[in-house]
Amino acid sequence: MERLAAEQLKVEQQKTLSSPPMRYNFLARVLFIFMDLAYGRKRSLSKFKVLEVIARVPYQAWEHVAYIAITHTYKDADFAKRIFDRVQESRQQQDNEQWHLLILEEWIHRRQIPENFFLHRIVPQILAFVYYQISWLLYVIKPSLSYRLNAYFEDHAEREYMSFAKERPELGSEPFESHFKSEFGNFKTMADVVRQIGYDERVHKLESLQHITDARFS
Repeated sequence: MERLAAEQLKVEQQKTLSSPPMRYNFLARVLFIFMDLAYGRKRSLSKFKVLEVIARVPYQAWEHVAYIAITHTYKDADFAKRIFDRVQESRQQQDNEQWHLLILEEWIHRRQIPENFFLHRIVPQILAFVYYQISWLLYVIKPSLSYRLNAYFEDHAEREYMSFAKERPELGSEPFESHFKSEFGNFKTMADVVRQIGYDERVHKLESLQHITDARFS
């Protein structure tokens, strides 16, 4: 995943905030409404952590379906290779979302932010399980349906992170200290980290939209 410099991240933040959101479908709207009802409309690190628990799910579902497909298409080497390339991409995206989650959990722990065990541990796992089943089923029915739902989710996440960085100017003076610095990136401030996460979500969104386009012309 590309890592941007501080000034580049500010430019990308402005691009996000100055562009209109995607027109979300019913499933995406239900998820976002539930998140606001359960965790409040206010953006917070704990709410972002829940988002990241869910964000990994589509990539896990796609990887699972792809591995099943490979076992049934090994005689067609070219097709199997294309599927395996898609598996590797899903794994990279999933790993990137995992770094987001680890950094957020570390940040919450360092700030000693209190969390409700049921809301912040149990409910996210239930949401992830349900979202996995939906992502898997849509992918089996028609991959573009699953990709589009993920694009909606990533578009929403991108805007939430970029808006959070704008709302919290104090993050610009908070140093980025993390056990995961060497893996995620050597950023100077937490504001840069939040913007980078937002940018990552945009990249995931664009990749999902590209897969929809590729399917149309394949």
